[in-house]
Amino acid sequence: MTDYNWCHNPDCHKIETQSRVRGTGDNKVLRTVRIKANRFNGYQNNIWNYFCNNSCLFQFLNKFGQDIANTYPVKEPSETPIKVKKEKYESHRYEWNSGANNETRRVPYQATRTSITLKNS
Repeated sequence: MTDYNWCHNPDCHKIETQSRVRGTGDNKVLRTVRIKANRFNGYQNNIWNYFCNNSCLFQFLNKFGQDIANTYPVKEPSETPIKVKKEKYESHRYEWNSGANNETRRVPYQATRTSITLKNS
């Protein structure tokens, strides 16, 4: 595999920026941006290996997003088994400017903490 890709937005070469200008004299052109693969040391290297910036990515999705969604249709919802654990505990909140001389008061109340974990883990 090559270390570089060309931006996959079919209109990338039409965007007027200095980084896209190539050529000398009267033979200048706007060229599609060349992208270094794994330019973020593996961080988010999935999509950014194919698009030079956010604008090109969204132009591509506006043009081809429906075709991509039709290529991988979802006919039914996906579900993941989970465990829901609710825990009650004593907490407090503050009432501002409610006490004597507009003081702040600390008021206790019963709070609920909900945690969700996957059943398989």
